[in-house]
Amino acid sequence: MKEEKEQNVPLLPLRGMLVFPTMVLHLDVGREQSVQALEQAMMSDHFIFLTTQKDVSVDLPGQDDVYEMGTLTKVKQMLKLPNGTIRVLVEGISRAKLQTFIDQGTYVAASLQLFEDESKIDIEIQALMRTMLEYFEQYIKLSKKISAETFATVADIEEPGRMADIIASHLPLRLQDKQEILEITNVKQRISKVIDIIHNEREVLQLEKKIGQRVKQSMERTQKEYYLREQMKAIQKELGDKEGKTEEVAELAKKIEKAGMPKQAKKTALKELDRYEKIPATSAESSVIRTYIDWLVSLPWKKSTKDDLNIHKAEKILERDHYGLEKVKERVLEYLAVQQLTKSLRSPILCLVGPPGVGKTSLARSIAESMGRNFVRISLGGVRDESEIRGHRRTYVGAMPGRIIQGMKKAGTINPVFLLDEIDKMSNDFRGDPSSAMLEVLDPAQNSTFSDHYIEETFDLSKVMFIATANDLASIPGPLRDRMEVITIAGYTELEKIHIGKDHMLPRQITEHGLTRSQLQIKEEALKKLVRYYTREAGVRELDRQLAAICRKAAKLIVSNEKKRVIVTEKLLEELLGKPKYSYGQAEVEDQVGVATGLAYTAVGGDTLQIEVSLSPGKGKLVLTGKLGDVMKESAQAAFSFVQSKAEELKLDSDFHETCDVHIHVPEGAVPKDGPSAGITIATALVSALTGRAIRKEVGMTGEITLRGRVLPIGGLKEKSLSAHRAGLKIIIMPKENEKDIDDIPDSVRDDLTFVPVSHMDEVLATALVGEKHEGA
Repeated sequence: MKEEKEQNVPLLPLRGMLVFPTMVLHLDVGREQSVQALEQAMMSDHFIFLTTQKDVSVDLPGQDDVYEMGTLTKVKQMLKLPNGTIRVLVEGISRAKLQTFIDQGTYVAASLQLFEDESKIDIEIQALMRTMLEYFEQYIKLSKKISAETFATVADIEEPGRMADIIASHLPLRLQDKQEILEITNVKQRISKVIDIIHNEREVLQLEKKIGQRVKQSMERTQKEYYLREQMKAIQKELGDKEGKTEEVAELAKKIEKAGMPKQAKKTALKELDRYEKIPATSAESSVIRTYIDWLVSLPWKKSTKDDLNIHKAEKILERDHYGLEKVKERVLEYLAVQQLTKSLRSPILCLVGPPGVGKTSLARSIAESMGRNFVRISLGGVRDESEIRGHRRTYVGAMPGRIIQGMKKAGTINPVFLLDEIDKMSNDFRGDPSSAMLEVLDPAQNSTFSDHYIEETFDLSKVMFIATANDLASIPGPLRDRMEVITIAGYTELEKIHIGKDHMLPRQITEHGLTRSQLQIKEEALKKLVRYYTREAGVRELDRQLAAICRKAAKLIVSNEKKRVIVTEKLLEELLGKPKYSYGQAEVEDQVGVATGLAYTAVGGDTLQIEVSLSPGKGKLVLTGKLGDVMKESAQAAFSFVQSKAEELKLDSDFHETCDVHIHVPEGAVPKDGPSAGITIATALVSALTGRAIRKEVGMTGEITLRGRVLPIGGLKEKSLSAHRAGLKIIIMPKENEKDIDDIPDSVRDDLTFVPVSHMDEVLATALVGEKHEGA
């Protein structure tokens, strides 16, 4: 490297560019100070010093605002443009270092120290030059932005320093990197620096090329898919499918986004949608996947109704639709009250148990209306397949979700009132036990993650208010019964039936039959007779049917112009409906020997049973008839044994069990009878027959007996009392331990009956038997 003495020349600061020695290029000059420096250079020896500004935003740079190392150049040509800018052609001469910044008023001059490259070329420099050229050639091949002629021109350069400068000028380097090369005055160091830079740039280009290839492949694949989709759409249109599968898939994707599914369910839906898109429409699996996606998007994953927690409004609705049923109404209002306070209570799982026709199903519908929730009902009667509840797996032909998921889709919200009707009618066989599948549905601790075999994704049932109905609680398996809150609906009293018929059923039947209240009227006495002599049930369905029959016959009379107005009296009632179907009043006309009236509880409510005992000479044989179940047969055996043990106290022949046969019969032999509450009735009838003492006609009894004569508690006292009241009985003999159940009996029934709690058979006989031993007994 050679150094020369200092030289003063005009200074031109450059914005955003740099000039290497030996470079020839055009510059546009616009700043006044720079124009004056150019003019000064043209008036002298055409030399001017070019250096780069550190900050391009400075308009009047000082010595600290420019780099010290720059390039001494010679102005070859200068041209003034119409807009006032001057375009000059300059040629780099050599590196120069700024020594002194000289302010000349209208322009700036600089005192410079010049540097020239050494001309000596040794073996190391030759090796470096070859390496640099080889790297530059590889860079040109990768870049494709530099022509082959440029490489040929560079390869012909013999001066190593000049070659490094020319190559550096063709590389896309930052200004700071170019300035760094410009400031290296040692030729070997400069070439080494350029080699490092080319090596790095070459690696960057290789990486860019790989990325570009990947992008190109992706674009080509996308373009290919687009082209194929367009072809498919065209084919589908030709085949008559105007929409095509693409629009269908896009529509399904929107539905999946709007469905509000949990993260996992959404992921599954999108995965199945992707499969659906790829499978041909003619494939059998295509329709299976489409059906599955339709089920997923149609389920109410998040949609819910806002609960109407106005307890007074709910009470009005329940009172409007149902007469009586106070316990159920009270339970619903309690739930609404607690919900209003907490906002987070789990919905109860109620089980309404009672005879047919007492309003269990309609009550559930009224509960839904009072809460402002959607209502959905499924019938479980005859369900014997577990898949009816949990659904079929999608691998089966014709697979569908279970009834629970179907009901949720029908409800349209995640918090409906869901009625499980006739839950006691489920049975099981080789296909599984549906009642076991119901355990997960009705367990508050599990139903938030209910899993259906078809859907396969967990579904939240915890916000659903389940209401089950049943006729017989004993038919419901214990584990399932344990998950429900049982509310018993015993049936209606005579007064309640008259009220329901007058205020609810009759207005509805009149409207349904196209009549008006002025055209048909039923007198209170006629309605009472209708209830007493034409119906005998716990519910009111038969009453509804009889009222419908009256409306039909009245419509016929009015249409045939026989009458303009029908007023049903007791007399006309018999003309319209025929002779009474049932008797009302005493179960027995008079006190009889060997005939006792028992009270029974059946699936259709309470009922009365006549138990007859007859004696005949024989060898002590005990005959039981009337289609009795095992429990009643054992009760009869226990009663017979008790009477044997008490023969002396009852003043019976000690060998009566050896000299006469005993026949115990319960009439209506075609009707199966069973239950653990006929013991005291059989024993009373047996004692009556053996002693010849009659049984009071107005007495009904219920209770089980032990061999020692103790009376055990029974169930269904309310239902049995209602049946006794319907039959016209006046005295009820009942176990002492059932005294607490008397409070459940309606006042209108309780006031007409006398309840006699007993704890031993002696008390039963003292109340039930009258008179002395009849002659000939």
